[in-house]
Amino acid sequence: MRILIAGGAGMIGSHLCERLIMEEHSVICMDNLSTGRIENVRRWLDNPLFTFIQHDIIEELPALPKLDRIFHLASPASPPGFVRLPIETLRVNSEGSYRLLRLAQKDGARLLYSSTSEAYGDPLEHPQREEYRGNVSSIGPRSMYDEAKRFGEAMAMAFMRTHGVDSRIVRIFNTYGPQCDPYDGRLVVNFIVQALKEQPLTVYGDGRQTRSLCYVSDLVDGLMRAIEANNWPGGVVNLGNPDEQTVLRFAEIIRELTGRHSEIVFTDPAVGDDPQRRRPDITRARAALGWEPKIQLHEGLLRTIQYLRNELGIHVSKNDPKNGVANGRIADVAAEVAAAHARPNVH
Repeated sequence: MRILIAGGAGMIGSHLCERLIMEEHSVICMDNLSTGRIENVRRWLDNPLFTFIQHDIIEELPALPKLDRIFHLASPASPPGFVRLPIETLRVNSEGSYRLLRLAQKDGARLLYSSTSEAYGDPLEHPQREEYRGNVSSIGPRSMYDEAKRFGEAMAMAFMRTHGVDSRIVRIFNTYGPQCDPYDGRLVVNFIVQALKEQPLTVYGDGRQTRSLCYVSDLVDGLMRAIEANNWPGGVVNLGNPDEQTVLRFAEIIRELTGRHSEIVFTDPAVGDDPQRRRPDITRARAALGWEPKIQLHEGLLRTIQYLRNELGIHVSKNDPKNGVANGRIADVAAEVAAAHARPNVH
């Protein structure tokens, strides 16, 4: 198939590009690089199955060949990103969604809109089911992201009901893994980078708020299943890992896995309205898509630690006593990560 991935140079988008190329689909990656990184897709630039277009989907779309599938992943997604680009975040999920949905209508393509667990706001229901309508402030410090995503969902459903566009919605919970931006400000990245640099680990609030972390390859598998599910237009599904932990516990686990002894310090949240509990109910994903996450937390974190070590130029030896007992596990996974990045292009 010929597939467009808007936001394809981000962490999730770049892993999706790789998955589709390995399955020998023709992939058009469109990204304005405001939060995405060209380094994430650089190894595919000479591949005949891959086309990169630097473009902001807020603006009129360039001429494109007829498409079979469209993934709308374009949007700042971390608090530093959407606070830095609040108007752009609102526009990419409104005007950008409109342009992609019109394109899907014209081509008869199937479209997957990437929404977020933030659509539930600071939830009063736990765990969160797709039927839950949320507890969201339309004027709060996160509203540029939360409300933009809720509007994007409404736009996708309006195009389905009015124009018959086969649009689906996934609500993505906290996702982590290689090809993340070392400075994007999210929980896993912050803790790993701070630990590797032997800085204090910054916990916002008292650390008792909870999150559920899903490894990126599991999330990508869920995206694929959601867009390819038969007879499922208008489908809405949570994609995330129901393994819920406190933020403080994640800091302790990451400190252990990096082998560091960084102090844990507490500070005020960088952005207000921080959700206190976050855990997906994935009953629908299991039933409708046959999907559930498979990568265990420690395995995924070790892969992410190794990636960020490489990005930051911090190298490790199994026998270096400075970094503690975790080094053996980190060094062992390094070869696996290096082998994955050395895979030849598919022609």
